[in-house]
Amino acid sequence: MTKQLSYSVLPLTNDPYQVFTVDLSPDGVPLHAKIEIRYLSAPEQWVISVWDNAAGVLMVNQIPLICSYGFPLDLLFPFRSLRDGKGLGSMFLIRATDSTSSADPAAGNLTEFSLLFGDQLAPGEEVPDG
Repeated sequence: MTKQLSYSVLPLTNDPYQVFTVDLSPDGVPLHAKIEIRYLSAPEQWVISVWDNAAGVLMVNQIPLICSYGFPLDLLFPFRSLRDGKGLGSMFLIRATDSTSSADPAAGNLTEFSLLFGDQLAPGEEVPDG
C-alpha cells in the first residue's frame, strides 16, 4: 500500500519580494512557516527562505528555486535533520503549464511554475502532479 502524500500549492506572484505564512503538517507534524521568496538580480535567480514562525527560527536561508523535470528534486532534502529529525517536509517546484519560457524561473515568470510544500517524499516515491 502506498502512503497518501499531502501537499499545499504555495501562492506565487512575479513580485521580486514575497513574504507570507502558511500552516502545514508535513507528515503529521505541525509547522507554522513564514515563507520569503526573493528574486536576486545579480545571479538572476529566485530563492526561498523558510522560518519556523512559531519559534522565530530561520530554518532554510535562500536556497535556489530549481524546477523538477522528470525526477523528484526535493528542495528541502538537505534539511531533513532539522526540528529534531522531523525535518520540514518536502518542497518541489514544477511547471504549472506544459511549456514555460525558461527551464527554471527567471525574472517575471515565476507564476509559470507551482511550488508544492508538504509531506516528506521517501526514496522511490514520485512527485505529485500540481
